[in-house]
Amino acid sequence: MLKQRIITALILLPIALCGFFLLQGAGFALFIGLVVTLGAWEWARLAGFDGQAARVVYAAVVAVLLFLMYLVPGIAPWVLGAAVLWWAAATFLVLTYPRTSEHWAGAAAKLVIGLLILLPAWQGLVFIKQLPLGNWLIMAVMVLVWGADIGAYFSGKAFGKRKLAPQVSPGKSWEGVYGGLALSLVITAVVGLVRDWSVAQILLGLLGAALVVFISVVGDLTESMFKRQSGIKDSSNLLPGHGGVLDRIDSLTAAIPVFAVLLWMAGL
Repeated sequence: MLKQRIITALILLPIALCGFFLLQGAGFALFIGLVVTLGAWEWARLAGFDGQAARVVYAAVVAVLLFLMYLVPGIAPWVLGAAVLWWAAATFLVLTYPRTSEHWAGAAAKLVIGLLILLPAWQGLVFIKQLPLGNWLIMAVMVLVWGADIGAYFSGKAFGKRKLAPQVSPGKSWEGVYGGLALSLVITAVVGLVRDWSVAQILLGLLGAALVVFISVVGDLTESMFKRQSGIKDSSNLLPGHGGVLDRIDSLTAAIPVFAVLLWMAGL
């Protein structure tokens, strides 16, 4: 398993880096769109559609919606706003699972939720890419999420006692969340000092980083919740040793649109 994970990572990492940082405009939108469309194909399975025809149809619908969003960029604030509302609701659903699962257990509800997860993630990346220092901002949100994951793994393993959401993901602990948050805040503070931010800017940066980290945890737990309800371990086997696309981007699907909204609120 470890060998598979390493080989897959070595193949995908340069592809991902080239796609994120070398492509521009329509090419970038298309690259991210392909990733999101694969995620949609996987999500249809979480929604209860095991047949390939239904999964392909859902992925095609998502691809068409992405194309329409690209043609009508003015819709971006509405898409990102919907994402903020959804992730607030998802936080409640995760904390109250399985008691509230009856409200979203139907196939139709799951398919709609898939749109609320996938479409804003694409929209957020396209928005961030167009900003000054867009590539660095994309790297920033990824580093925040990766830092939170790394910090959570080690702190959870060393100190984890209080379960975060035992009905959703028994292995995660509050101590892990705090460790991941601490590492991400340290990274943010170092960046602020290196870039000579004012005290107010550093404080706002730390607040924004904390929000992004917390919502990335919700993104991770949300996919785990849907997989648990569906009785599925991995979203697919597309990535040997890693599971599926959604298993790799679940935290980012939540973090990216929230990060984009924070940048917009900051005047960027």
